[in-house]
Amino acid sequence: MQRYGLARGAQAETLAGLSGLGDLVLTCSSENSRNFSLGRGLGQGRAAVELMADRRTVAEGAFTAPVLLESAQALDVEMPIVAAVCALLDGSASVGQVVEALLSRPLKAER
Repeated sequence: MQRYGLARGAQAETLAGLSGLGDLVLTCSSENSRNFSLGRGLGQGRAAVELMADRRTVAEGAFTAPVLLESAQALDVEMPIVAAVCALLDGSASVGQVVEALLSRPLKAER
């Protein structure tokens, strides 16, 4: 997230604060988050189409992730977690496959 933000002109301090990391932590951990419930369903192996079909509210991450990945690729910014989410959403990979791909990435310095 920080690499993408910096590539788009954001300040690192903003991304480390409540509007960046704080929002990310909340959406990833709150049972009330639409994105959390969608992610939990995907993690349980349910198809995105099935999960989205019976929703009355929008899990904005489902629509944002593919657009974000395309934008990041245009900026030459690696976003492996976003790519994994996109693969789960479009059904091109299973949970096991994305976890294996993420965990098998070579270690490298973040900064």
